[in-house]
Amino acid sequence: MTRPFTPSRSGSAPSPRSRRVFLRQLGLAAAGVALTPPLLQACGGGAGGGTGGQSEGGDGGGKDRELVISNFPLYIDVDAPGAPGSVSRFQKDTGIQVRYIEDVNDVRQFFARIQPQLAAGRPLAQDLIVLTGWMAERLIRLGWMEPLPLAEVPNARNLVPSLRKPSWDPEQRFSLPWQSGIAGIAYNIKATGRELRGIDDLFDPALKGRVSALLEMRDTMGLLMLADGQDITRPTWAAAQPSFDRLEQARKDGQIRRFTGNDYQTDLLAGNLAACIGWSGDVAQLSMEQPDLRFLVPDSGSVLWADVMLMPKGARHPQEVARWLNWVYEPVEAARIAAAVQYISPVEGVREVLAKDPATAPLANNPLMFPDAAMQKKLHVFGPLSDQEEARWEERFARITEG
Repeated sequence: MTRPFTPSRSGSAPSPRSRRVFLRQLGLAAAGVALTPPLLQACGGGAGGGTGGQSEGGDGGGKDRELVISNFPLYIDVDAPGAPGSVSRFQKDTGIQVRYIEDVNDVRQFFARIQPQLAAGRPLAQDLIVLTGWMAERLIRLGWMEPLPLAEVPNARNLVPSLRKPSWDPEQRFSLPWQSGIAGIAYNIKATGRELRGIDDLFDPALKGRVSALLEMRDTMGLLMLADGQDITRPTWAAAQPSFDRLEQARKDGQIRRFTGNDYQTDLLAGNLAACIGWSGDVAQLSMEQPDLRFLVPDSGSVLWADVMLMPKGARHPQEVARWLNWVYEPVEAARIAAAVQYISPVEGVREVLAKDPATAPLANNPLMFPDAAMQKKLHVFGPLSDQEEARWEERFARITEG
């Protein structure tokens, strides 16, 4: 059995030098937490972050130099007293003003919001959006994304080999990964009364009404299918039916409280959930506020995914996009972000930076951030679906989640 991940056991609990900044902003109105341990004093004294603010210095940019970014919550280091976060540091370094918006709760909901404008050929307010790989594939296929200005992003060479040239962007023209991560089981051991062992525990009658699953179909169905012994790298409609049936029955029986985007974090912290399907970095951060939280990669396997940065058609500030991409792919800056969000960084050299500072060195040995061989065997990428299959799967999943 895979041992559940507990930050205090991994060594990533706060040291005297570490800081936590509790965010009360999930999308537009929900809650979350970001852990921001410091990095090398020589690199500026600490991790932080932000959601805007004024520039100080930089390379002399004016007020017209702006960058608008939409991202998921809990996905960047934020400002702490005496330690500016990535947005604030970027503004100071470049003179570019940033509006960093944490408004991606669920990728389908976000797509529904941006689809009318993009379909009509109108540019979005955002210059850069962060979405999951399968949605990036759809947007690229529809012709709604611009090629990234990679000629002006020399640090793109720092992209880890395993994330280069995905099948849906084989020339790496339209996307660069922001972070990668794992979908698994999050739970509160005080609420469950025991350590959980696998997906079957989510269907334990003792937890009825205190379980949630994700609106991200590939993560929820991927975990259930793996538990049912199916190969999710080559998903088929027939192979998915037992898992769909199981999920549907759990919803009808009231076993599953609700289906969520990132907002599961609120219920998990509040104690409304005993267990749920969640994401590795979120739980690592939330557990700093609630130490009874655990994260489990079941022996049956978990879903490995990547979220990527995309530039919508007609983006107004491509040069500023290039500066941001190059800046966040600098290993020291990427390490600050990784230390805060505790996901799998796409940037080579991050592990070495973390290992140099005693405050963050334990993170360099965290298998959820840097999967070892044993962990890698348990991680599976959900395979591609044709347009027809996608519609079929989504229709049945929607009937379950909205029922």
